Amino acid sequence: MDIRRSGSQPSGKGPAAYFTGTVRIDPLFGPPEPARAGGALVTFEPGARTAWHTHPFGQTLIVTTGCGWAQREGGPIEVIRPGDVVWFEPGEKHWHGATATTAMSHIAIAEKLNGSAVAWLEQVSDAQYLGGAAGRSSPAATS
Repeated sequence: MDIRRSGSQPSGKGPAAYFTGTVRIDPLFGPPEPARAGGALVTFEPGARTAWHTHPFGQTLIVTTGCGWAQREGGPIEVIRPGDVVWFEPGEKHWHGATATTAMSHIAIAEKLNGSAVAWLEQVSDAQYLGGAAGRSSPAATS
């Protein structure tokens, strides 16, 4: 048994190569081989988001606070709120983050393939991020 006490692992800043805006990553779990699943609590300040990316075995997001947006390639931007569970298929190109006006935190869970849980791609442009944002920027807005 391994208990990782709250506050025992340092928070990290989301690297600018993979994130836009202010993002904090708090590691939660990443068991040793042969286990593959890892998880982190990720907090996005308003306007912050990931770059486009994929996961070899898919990704689960559990929204814990705030209001955010998520989009898969070719799909609409969806509003995500506390209690929502988002699943991205293996290899599905997507991004996620806060709305333009509201911070958002989620627990992100993904499995590694050959030591990597994510393939980072290009940044999400401001035009892509704000595309169709009218009516979605408020936490009270619906998808």
